[in-house]
Amino acid sequence: MQLESLKMFCDVVETGSFSRAAQLNHVTQSAVSQQIRALENRYEQKLLSRSARQVTPTPAGERLFRGCKEILARFAEVEQEIREQSAEVHGTTTVSTIYSVGLHELRNVQKQLLKTHPKVNMRLNYRRNDQVYDDVILGAAEIGIVAYPQPRAGVDIHPFRDDKLAVVCSPNHPFASKAKVSLTALSGVPFIAFDREAPTRKALDRLVREKNLDLNPVMEIDNVETIKRAVEMGIGVAILPMATVAAEVAQGTIVSKPFAEGPVSRPIGLLIRKGKYLDRASAAVLEAFKLAEASTEES
Repeated sequence: MQLESLKMFCDVVETGSFSRAAQLNHVTQSAVSQQIRALENRYEQKLLSRSARQVTPTPAGERLFRGCKEILARFAEVEQEIREQSAEVHGTTTVSTIYSVGLHELRNVQKQLLKTHPKVNMRLNYRRNDQVYDDVILGAAEIGIVAYPQPRAGVDIHPFRDDKLAVVCSPNHPFASKAKVSLTALSGVPFIAFDREAPTRKALDRLVREKNLDLNPVMEIDNVETIKRAVEMGIGVAILPMATVAAEVAQGTIVSKPFAEGPVSRPIGLLIRKGKYLDRASAAVLEAFKLAEASTEES
């Protein structure tokens, strides 16, 4: 029995999909099926239960999965120890991130990484929220960054930070003269919203329903940069993370106002593929996230 066969089996269990396991191992779906059949023949019992929507392990398959993960994890550690004889950590780690975090909130992380591990490079891929999950599961990125992280098969979630949200408007808008803006004041006001599939939009829609508000979206946009430009033009107001408008507020092109009802925030999470062994470069990047957030909380 080869380790490659065990890895394919574990990938099928973790992703719930033969096709995704094939992508991860750079083989055809037929090749994955053949390896699974060989394992089932070896143990003379069914290891996977196949349905129209997902593949799940049988009790025997679950036991084999747990044992295989231990073997594969230890083998990966030994391989990495052999490769990493140098005391200095170096390498490139790919991070897939949503635009609003990657463009505005990772400067402190990059500074921390440069300070602690100057030879580690953090390469950013800007993606939509659902694409970040796929990148992590399929191995296209070692770390993912999403808003409102949701449990998903094959992914571990590490809390990163909470983004404070605020009402933003142009300097000429009536809200600009107020100290705070209540949620109820947004009813009937031209509003610029994220598109309906964005997690931040879904969370705001839930808040609107809870408060029985009557928002009037005049535009629905899929990225924070275009929303800011529309706000600057006076087309409407928006609700955005404060960090994303810091530069415009400093320049005086956008005004940011807190909520009268109290702080409103969105959680940001880091995604790691479940059971994935992080090499030293990726571990250094993950540690930089934690240190950067810790220093932000202390200041």
